[in-house]
Amino acid sequence: MKKPKKIFLVGPMGAGKSAVGRHLARELHLTFVDSDDEVESRTGVDIPFIFEKEGEEGFRKREAAAIDDLSKLEDVVLATGGGAVVTAENRNHLGGRGFVVYLYTSVDQQFSRTVRGRERPMLDGGDPRDILENLLAVRDPLYREIADLIVETDGRKVKSVADEIIEHVS
Repeated sequence: MKKPKKIFLVGPMGAGKSAVGRHLARELHLTFVDSDDEVESRTGVDIPFIFEKEGEEGFRKREAAAIDDLSKLEDVVLATGGGAVVTAENRNHLGGRGFVVYLYTSVDQQFSRTVRGRERPMLDGGDPRDILENLLAVRDPLYREIADLIVETDGRKVKSVADEIIEHVS
């Protein structure tokens, strides 16, 4: 198999997309980009602020524009936001333009990784574990629909996950 020049990481929040993506990019001598970082860079504000002012719909429009642009880049590892797959346009761009890796993680692992740290606007307004379960129920089939490879991340180190991906793309 010829090494892909575009690797797109999808999966729920807390799956390790950014950490694995950085490591993967380093190992494969590709550029790492993160769609959430790109949205924040373009707007000059953080994602929770966008959610507060424009709601999820406004954020998803900005995210789709960023993913459209970033998925056209060559020699890149792109980490997407957990909800990027809810937009059909994003699924089409990701699935049609590169090698998609679904980083699967259980709700328990997501919960332990997201309970502290960066603000997560999707977890506002309810029991975080229930929200994570509901999000995964809706999004898991969408991740699987476009995935070229599914890698489980529960209880694994970043290097181990990245090495498994490298085995499949080298």
